[in-house]
Amino acid sequence: MMALEGIRVLDLSTTGPGNFSTMILGDLGAEVILVAPPATSDARVSATSYAKGEGSDTYHWSMTNALKILAGSLNRNKKSITLNLKATDARNIFYELAKGADVILDGFRPGVTERLGVDYQTIRKINPKIIYCSMSGYGYDGPYRDLPGHDINYTALAGALDMFGQRDGPPIVPMNIIADWSASLHVVIGILAALAARQKTGYGQFVEITYLESVLSLLNPFHYDYLNYGTVYRRGETAFNGANPFYDIYQTKDRKYFTIGCNEPQFWENLCRVLGRDDFIPHQFTQGAKKEEITSWLKETLLTKTRDEWFEFLKDKNIPIGKVYSSDEVFNDPHIISRQIVVEIDHPTEGKIKHIGIPFRLSDTPGKIRSVAPEIGQHTQEILTEILQYSKENVAKLKEQNII
Repeated sequence: MMALEGIRVLDLSTTGPGNFSTMILGDLGAEVILVAPPATSDARVSATSYAKGEGSDTYHWSMTNALKILAGSLNRNKKSITLNLKATDARNIFYELAKGADVILDGFRPGVTERLGVDYQTIRKINPKIIYCSMSGYGYDGPYRDLPGHDINYTALAGALDMFGQRDGPPIVPMNIIADWSASLHVVIGILAALAARQKTGYGQFVEITYLESVLSLLNPFHYDYLNYGTVYRRGETAFNGANPFYDIYQTKDRKYFTIGCNEPQFWENLCRVLGRDDFIPHQFTQGAKKEEITSWLKETLLTKTRDEWFEFLKDKNIPIGKVYSSDEVFNDPHIISRQIVVEIDHPTEGKIKHIGIPFRLSDTPGKIRSVAPEIGQHTQEILTEILQYSKENVAKLKEQNII
């Protein structure tokens, strides 16, 4: 048994963050059905040709390949149905699916689901127990309601981007994991909370998640400090982004990088003693010339050994340290190997493929990777005939009419 067995989720999100949310639900046992438009649009045809390596536009091929990777990595444990929701018959099929669903997730900008006729107010009349989660950039009200955006925009507006980078340097562009994936996790939390509430009330509810507010939530302690005490966290000027020698990144002899995270005085003391600089122990938080002296000494010292030599030397000394890995190094690490974080599953056309496993390790109801990501529309006939009891003749007719 898995924790979310018996829960059916309809995923209208179509993009990485929403797909990540429903992947987690699927990993924990939910039945997730991806709902996508039929593969007949010029955009879909173009994407297919680029995915096959056709065409000469490197940028578009690269973007399409990235979308293919996202779909393959985030859509495991799901089924896929195609529905042209602009058509009445397709909407009626969606309504039938919604009657037996527990959760619907959409990732559209505000107003889209209303225009399609699949919004919360419409669906709740069909199924009062439905939990309808909407993830958008800025929410359903406010001046930025209709403003388009991506991770970098939300991260900037929330105040996080200004904290990344070297002191006196420009902000740096982080990978799109801050707004996108924090919103994904907030979606899962919101849905699980609503499912728990439904057990008490018997009714579903609307769950609204925004990318902007998800980043603000992650920054809670820092913005709390500003709101109450006026502290502004500038890049390279605080204990958490490189202002102090005890919590920083250092280059090593082999031009790789090594991290030291000695926030607590006992760890700082251990580091100083191991390195033969007991005189630095009282000056962990000292600023000015002494801090610059310690920083310079650590930079010079770390350059005397390779990254891996430093790790071997310090790993048993009760000091928070870590190597800066690139992707091709991560999965050779003995700890990551021992934890069996990477799992292999069978793919019908690609043989064995590897996935990052399920991070939720439940002792009694563990999750499981049951299937690879589906092709778009792969389960359309199965869903219509087995769940909704359509005849094969009706399914064929719907396909002819471009409803599915």
